[in-house]
Amino acid sequence: MTVTVPEPTSRSFSSGPSANLLSLFSSKSVSGYAAQLPKIEKFEREFKDISDRELRKYSLGLRHRAKSGEKLAKLLPEAYALVREAGHRALNMRHYDVQLIGGMIMFHGAIAEMETGEGKTLTATLPMYLYALTGKGTHLATVNDYLASRDAEIMKPIYSMLGMTVGVIQTQMSTDDRRKAYACDITYGTAKEFGFDFLRDRLLLRQTSEQGLGVLGSILGNKEERGEEPVQRGSNFSLVDEADSVLIDEARTPLIISAIPGEAEKRAVTCFQWAASVIGEFEEDDHYEYDHDRKSVELNVAGRMLLRSLNKPEELDPVGLVDLYEYVERSIKVGRDFNLDQHYVIVEGEIVIVDESTGRLADGRKWSNGIHQAIEAKEEVEVTVATGQAARVTVQDLFLRYKYLGGMTGTASTSKREFKKIYKINVIKCPTNRPVKRTLLEDKVYGSGDIKWDAIVAEIKEIHEQGRPILVGTRTIEKSESLSGLLSKMGIKHEVLNAHQVAEEADIVAKAGQHGKVTVATNMAGRGTDIKLEDGVEELGGLHVICTELHDSARIDRQLVGRCGRQGDPGSVRQYLSLDDDCLKSGLGPDKAEKLVGIGESVDAAEINQYAALFRKAQRKIEKKHFNDRKVLLYHEKQRKKMHREMGQDPYLDSPD
Repeated sequence: MTVTVPEPTSRSFSSGPSANLLSLFSSKSVSGYAAQLPKIEKFEREFKDISDRELRKYSLGLRHRAKSGEKLAKLLPEAYALVREAGHRALNMRHYDVQLIGGMIMFHGAIAEMETGEGKTLTATLPMYLYALTGKGTHLATVNDYLASRDAEIMKPIYSMLGMTVGVIQTQMSTDDRRKAYACDITYGTAKEFGFDFLRDRLLLRQTSEQGLGVLGSILGNKEERGEEPVQRGSNFSLVDEADSVLIDEARTPLIISAIPGEAEKRAVTCFQWAASVIGEFEEDDHYEYDHDRKSVELNVAGRMLLRSLNKPEELDPVGLVDLYEYVERSIKVGRDFNLDQHYVIVEGEIVIVDESTGRLADGRKWSNGIHQAIEAKEEVEVTVATGQAARVTVQDLFLRYKYLGGMTGTASTSKREFKKIYKINVIKCPTNRPVKRTLLEDKVYGSGDIKWDAIVAEIKEIHEQGRPILVGTRTIEKSESLSGLLSKMGIKHEVLNAHQVAEEADIVAKAGQHGKVTVATNMAGRGTDIKLEDGVEELGGLHVICTELHDSARIDRQLVGRCGRQGDPGSVRQYLSLDDDCLKSGLGPDKAEKLVGIGESVDAAEINQYAALFRKAQRKIEKKHFNDRKVLLYHEKQRKKMHREMGQDPYLDSPD
């Protein structure tokens, strides 16, 4: 991996923050943190003239004081000054005052909301170093392996200068390599890998206590393969990057280690395939009822009678009718609610989930409760055997186990109520280093999607002729490729970035800020993407972002908006909407959505803008539903763990009996 080191940053010392910064820090939420800045600068001034060896020695002294019981909060000014000095020496990157503020917010167990381009990766080194002084498990959780590896490599020189070791957890790592990575002072990885390692350790500990491998041994392998000791060192502090994506969007995702399938699970493959082959016989209202709020399917009397009359293979003779009802209901649901190139793609004959919040492929993840197998049957690929579970933990429950938890993201304020209720942590907006120059243009509403897409193409053509770069965000892979077709017909050169172009991602993003560049992308370009402007583009008005549809969460929309206006750069944003958008159907229900489609066909274009407020209303309803779903999940997880404990069992492991 190639690491680009920026030009040296100048250092100027004063008696405290400038008048401009003081005005930024005057808000009640950050004024207390700002009071620490003069103390940090005082120590930094002392460190300026000492050698690298003396800097490292001072760091080792802090480590001794922390392990001796001195409060980390008391050590914060010295620790942050050390990291700032090390950043300047090792990478020519000196933390801005606003980054120090962000680091303090995270250290004190809150989510720091930082704008695009404000340097979250560098900011994270501050609380990570401070907590690592205790010698206990200090983890930084990112959203994918690439970011974990990249961020650890870029920041490693800072930690190394201060005598800290850095480890990285990657999906294909061996057990021994994982143990070495966790033994480091600071460990980078994904929430998924931290969770699976936690579960494997629990299985190992139970297995050791039972003094026999048995069924679980065949899951974990023999001693030589699995190692004799757990890989993790406990859960002391975790800093979560893109905290809203991990702690909220992924909160309901269960991490499951499967048990060995039996004959019943193997027979289920035939059930899935048969159900997929017959669902064309079933009509809504005639044979089943569909609940649009719960997105659930239930066969009625006529539907059950129809099912009984259908021909079935002999392998299904042992399967009860009630079970067959569920297989057909599940297949109908999959046919209605799960779409190719939106919710999943097919890669080398396998169904791979597309994470809507990031636009990326969620390798290794599967939908539970037979949904994944039903989709495999629908797409006529090999149906995987649904297995039982030997151990499980949700992403939400995993991070609630940490003694200390902090996070950072560009979009958290709209979910601050949920962060407070579920995780007992606050969201604090961090000031920007430079004023934001982003221009939010008026929303444009159209009666139908066809008219909307034509208007989008017209705006792209107009802005493109000005020489400005354009980023167009689409909700699905299918729509990104459909828009690409329209642009090609107009002769507009462009790049497409979606889950089918993962290998080209870095190159496409690197060029997205160049003169006249048009990039059509899913949410892959909406989170964690830093688009830098080519020289001369700033004078033209900077990057123009076009949002083609609202997502289920306003936070995802804000991530796309945040791609422009980076570090004081100019930029502009336009939101396009149409009365047949999916958001209205999901948020307002099919009946109201259908009426709006009719209105869009009959109302004069000038009058349609009056319906703009309905889109945000629908979005808020969807967000509220998802919030309630996560609360229900948390309740059930608590009840499940309580039941296990009352039975004297590990709440994260299923009984081996």
